[in-house]
Amino acid sequence: MAGTDFSIGSLSSGKSLPVLIEPRAAGTVLGVLPPESQAVVGKLVETVGGVLFRGFDMAGPEQFHRFAGGFGAPLLSYEFGSTPRTLVAAGVYTSTEYPPHTRIPLHNEQAYTREWGMCLWLFCMIPAAAGGETPIADSRRILARIDPAVRERFASRRLMYVRNYGNGLDVPWQKVFNTSDPDRVEAYCRPRAILCEWKADGELRTRQVCQAVERHPVTGEMVWFNQAHLFHVTALEPEIRDALLEVVEEEDLPRNVYYGDGSPIAPSDLAHVRAVLDEETIAFPWQAGDVLMLDNMLCAHGRAPFTGQRKVLVAMSRPHTNLPVEGNAG
Repeated sequence: MAGTDFSIGSLSSGKSLPVLIEPRAAGTVLGVLPPESQAVVGKLVETVGGVLFRGFDMAGPEQFHRFAGGFGAPLLSYEFGSTPRTLVAAGVYTSTEYPPHTRIPLHNEQAYTREWGMCLWLFCMIPAAAGGETPIADSRRILARIDPAVRERFASRRLMYVRNYGNGLDVPWQKVFNTSDPDRVEAYCRPRAILCEWKADGELRTRQVCQAVERHPVTGEMVWFNQAHLFHVTALEPEIRDALLEVVEEEDLPRNVYYGDGSPIAPSDLAHVRAVLDEETIAFPWQAGDVLMLDNMLCAHGRAPFTGQRKVLVAMSRPHTNLPVEGNAG
């Protein structure tokens, strides 16, 4: 890195992910990096998948916003979200507000859509008393480890995500789309090939066919890039799944996923995917002030259960799109 303010190393022996960046002097504020330093860090992220800034002064959301937003691209708003979170500052959100005992499996942010941020930032303000790690994994390694037959089925057939909003079971559509106007919802969905269905009770169902694997626009590498293992009904604990299916039909589940043609995905294939994700997981304890910068396509992330207070903020930048050509909903 340019200058002598930072050192670059490894967080743990034998693992290149994440690269560790530390200050050479105590009390160094993590401010907007000069262009030459940004270029070096960007190349590291592009190569390895993620870097961890540790040991710097990082006071709060506003400073995090300045640092991440000053890294060559403005921060993005969280559009078409699938989990509850709260806006803290422009482009800065709480991490997913699921109960502390809930484990969030590895995933790439917004891989259930055809638009996502390429750069993902996480800032630990308060580490949990126990647990609460943000595990990560290399999406290239995940793809390479997936059984070739499973990989081919996913890649060639793609995935159809089905979402039913509200009804006390999932995030209301008004919050997901940041509007209470159905016309604005449809205007958002139409160019994105998201099919809207307004149900008799006034609630919304959407369907969107998306990628299962994708080529990185800069490196040209293929990566495993989907959230089938999160959206599929088998992601639910059996007792919760059974209770839900006693109340609603399968088509009305809060979320589910099929192959792109609407045919079912074998639970055994998803069990295999989950096993690969578990085997590729890299985890480390958060420290207060840590900032993790990830290439959202090259690196998946999740959340371990925790006890005590935990506050991790999230931001995204560098929008990328995989939208269909106009007139083609495929």
